[in-house]
Amino acid sequence: MEENSILAAKEKELKTGTTTVGLVCTDGIILASDRRASMGYFIASKDVTKIFQIDDKIAMTVAGSVADAQSVVRIMQAETKLYKLRHGKNITVKSATTLLSNIMFQYKFYPFYVQLLLAGVEDEPSIFSLDPLGGVTDEKFVSTGSGSPMAYGLLEAMYVKDGTIKDNLKIAVKAIATAMKRDAATGESIDLVTVTKSGFKRYERSEIAKMAE
Repeated sequence: MEENSILAAKEKELKTGTTTVGLVCTDGIILASDRRASMGYFIASKDVTKIFQIDDKIAMTVAGSVADAQSVVRIMQAETKLYKLRHGKNITVKSATTLLSNIMFQYKFYPFYVQLLLAGVEDEPSIFSLDPLGGVTDEKFVSTGSGSPMAYGLLEAMYVKDGTIKDNLKIAVKAIATAMKRDAATGESIDLVTVTKSGFKRYERSEIAKMAE
């Protein structure tokens, strides 16, 4: 009964609905998402952040339960700071992914209701997709959330393999815009981030609007 009550409470939590996409480029990675948070058929918020900076050159997208997603983000931001203090250097994307996978696996009986993309740049750009139990896949282009089937349709056709950020930036924006047209849980505006060897960059809404035209 207790487990059923917990699961029932989880079902009532605020959820992001969401579409997020991640693209690996020759000079970095691109992450994009919508900004709508929903509670069933109710739009609970029109300005939710779903892309977070985890370290200097690592970022993460979240889809699923808002509370669980925010908790995971706080854990990873703290863990990467601790790693830097202990070792005198930044954690690598692969190490951060392994750490996050282990954390999520430890909670497999009461899992975080999230889909995550962890991405960054070391010698080469990389994106890892994590499921709620900590399963990891290495991706070149990927989408999560309720609008991902629509986003995948566009990405399959338009993603420029071995292309630069400039080549793929508008494609990431169009993938989110396409999902917004067909998925009720995806909406409002688009958030857009790049991570390169120079670091983390979040684009202004005016810049994104021009790309979406």
